Amino acid sequence: MFTMNEVCKLTNMQYETLKFYCNQGLVPNVLRDKNNYRIFDNHDVEWIKSLVCLKKCGMSLGEMKKYLELCLEGSSTIPQRKIMLEVKQKKLFEQLKEVQDSIDYINWKQNFYDEVLSGKREYFSNLIKKH
Repeated sequence: MFTMNEVCKLTNMQYETLKFYCNQGLVPNVLRDKNNYRIFDNHDVEWIKSLVCLKKCGMSLGEMKKYLELCLEGSSTIPQRKIMLEVKQKKLFEQLKEVQDSIDYINWKQNFYDEVLSGKREYFSNLIKKH
């Protein structure tokens, strides 16, 4: 069994975030010790790791609640969950392409500057007009 602080270290989650998720019902069936502190088992920790990933995937609180609801309904909701994840995956691929395009531009520009500095290429700028 794990305390809130231990779970936060294991999942790289802020204490306040874990408490918020618990209060929002995103971590179902959490047990409490004799002092009424939340305690978590391995299943809880793995689910919390999933929540961290879902958040990084861009799921809103409402979407995470819906996803949890579907999970709790069992395997009959797998098709719906797959659709939810596919939507997020598509968005992530779009973001990845945008990031890759930016990296490609920076690589091109760095190479351009290297060639200018080494004398292999004449400098030009789209911002400076020649008269």
